[in-house]
Amino acid sequence: MAPQIQDWKLAFIGGGNMGSAIIGGLLAQKALPASNIVVSEPWDVNRSKIESAHGVRTTTSNVEAAKDADALVLAVKPQVAKGVCQELAASWAGREKLPLIVSIAGGITLKSLGEWFTVDGTRKPKVVRVMPNTPALVGEGACGAIAGEGIDEEEKAKVDVLLQAFSKVVEWVDREELIDVVTGLSGSGPAYFFALVEHMVAGAVALGMPQDQAERLAKQTCFGAGKMLVEQSESPAQLRINVTSPNGTTQAALDSFNASDFQGVVHKSVKAATDRAEELGKIMG
Repeated sequence: MAPQIQDWKLAFIGGGNMGSAIIGGLLAQKALPASNIVVSEPWDVNRSKIESAHGVRTTTSNVEAAKDADALVLAVKPQVAKGVCQELAASWAGREKLPLIVSIAGGITLKSLGEWFTVDGTRKPKVVRVMPNTPALVGEGACGAIAGEGIDEEEKAKVDVLLQAFSKVVEWVDREELIDVVTGLSGSGPAYFFALVEHMVAGAVALGMPQDQAERLAKQTCFGAGKMLVEQSESPAQLRINVTSPNGTTQAALDSFNASDFQGVVHKSVKAATDRAEELGKIMG
């Protein structure tokens, strides 16, 4: 039987697009009632959007949102994460049970989160670090997660319910450095996809096709190819082979890719994003 989080009191610290996407997914799946969710968000416009879209309670106070929470989603910008965590930790002094923390704050390590959330000088909440991606905004996300010290299988399973509310694929990694690789692959990956479509369209326009027609054809081509990747059991390499007739048009395009070291370009790009994620982690936390 799947774990239940119906009884969770869930706090969101940060009510931006990703936080809203998570809330929307949780409510759509009836994972827990709207009355169990409180969102802390400093911007009036974001609070209004969340209230009208989801019917959850909002506040400008992080401490108020988190005071009775069983679990807390940290969805703030990395630049302000330290101050937010320390503010919350100070408010939990004397509290018997600390909430389970699920952090989607980019680049902030488990070590830093543990230090910043330390209560009464010694106690630390359990933490899960997550790297989502922007397709979560349309219910098609992919994310990687790493469980911090002390997270048991039941807690991990409950967090999995939370993550599946906005991600079709949830991959748990066993080493924190792999979260940087997740960043380079799926976290930044949508932008690679958009860039490819952008240049496919530009190539067609340069050959005389109207922009709007090129965009419609390219978008649907990539959507259909993505659906084949997800729904068919064959590997990406085999799907490529299936559509490539010897000496045909697709072969000519792939030969051009290879002449430009397409594989090398992609590998370098994923590594560059991964390296930058590691670097930001050292700067931010």
